[in-house]
Amino acid sequence: MSTPILEGAMSCGQFGEVKIVVRQSIAPLLDDGPLAPHVHAVADDSAELEFLRAFRPDLVLLLSNSFRAAWRAKQAGIGLRLGAALSKRGWLLTHAVRPPTFQGRRFPIPTAHLQRDVAGLAGIHPPSLEPRLHVRGELIEKQRAELAALGLGASERYVVCTPGAAFGAAKLYPPHLLARALDLIADRHALRPVVSGGPGEEPLIEAVASQCRSNAISLASRPRSLGSLKALIQGADLLIVGDSGPRWVAAAFGVACVSILGPNIPQLTATSLDRCEIVRIEDLSCSPCAQRACPLKHHHCMQLLPPERVAEAAARVLLSEAQKRAARFSSKGSVSNFVAPQTGAINQESAA
Repeated sequence: MSTPILEGAMSCGQFGEVKIVVRQSIAPLLDDGPLAPHVHAVADDSAELEFLRAFRPDLVLLLSNSFRAAWRAKQAGIGLRLGAALSKRGWLLTHAVRPPTFQGRRFPIPTAHLQRDVAGLAGIHPPSLEPRLHVRGELIEKQRAELAALGLGASERYVVCTPGAAFGAAKLYPPHLLARALDLIADRHALRPVVSGGPGEEPLIEAVASQCRSNAISLASRPRSLGSLKALIQGADLLIVGDSGPRWVAAAFGVACVSILGPNIPQLTATSLDRCEIVRIEDLSCSPCAQRACPLKHHHCMQLLPPERVAEAAARVLLSEAQKRAARFSSKGSVSNFVAPQTGAINQESAA
């Protein structure tokens, strides 16, 4: 979600040097694009603090809401520390956006909008909030060859499913329901399911793929990276995902998406919805709870969500994309490509 802001920092002309500080685990998301030369990947908190002290930026733009990130910026002696006054860190910031509250609670505005407001403190005004990503042709060809080796036909279209969620078990749609949704999508749209995920999610990937009757391809035993994930999603017709990072990869590449929400607060991710439909149970008294595990132990927000609703949402977004393609073809228009670092460290050039 931060990439439009980071590109805005590069192009606004008021900074002499810009560094994008991200953890090593997510830095590859920014490969192959204009942000890549500015990325500084760090392994942990101490490495980040060491870099900030050495680089000595005039200004740090904190695009996550982490208390510890703001504390490290203060420890590094950075004079201007800009961010959202959340996570009890307002006193660590020199310039802050304070989200509105209602009846003593934070009003749930979309995260991308909050980041835009924080960027405005630094005079950065991105023209769009659509995320942007890039992937080189070599990775696309390699990923397609990998799928071909696993049985995907040369002209066969596919739907990607990423069932995992780093946040916790509460975000996980049950594998048997997800497999049923994928089978319905395969039957109705001739899309072969391809199930993937991050490190440690191999059992979950296998659980979904093994319960599909539509000859799903599991990538659990294959090498996977963020680069290959970009290539995989970029080549798909559709992504089925929870409320997790791959949703924004799909948005970045203009790929249709269905996002299954359980305990999540939907307003926080209510951006980049042109090609995405949110599916959730709206009338549960206990949802959204925003907890990592169901505090009531029944997980009704996911367990009671019919896979037919996921398939119906998929049908709508696929139809919408087909109509858009037809309109673009008839007008000979074009579409632009379109994830998210955490801290942008900016070294401002002296007026002198």
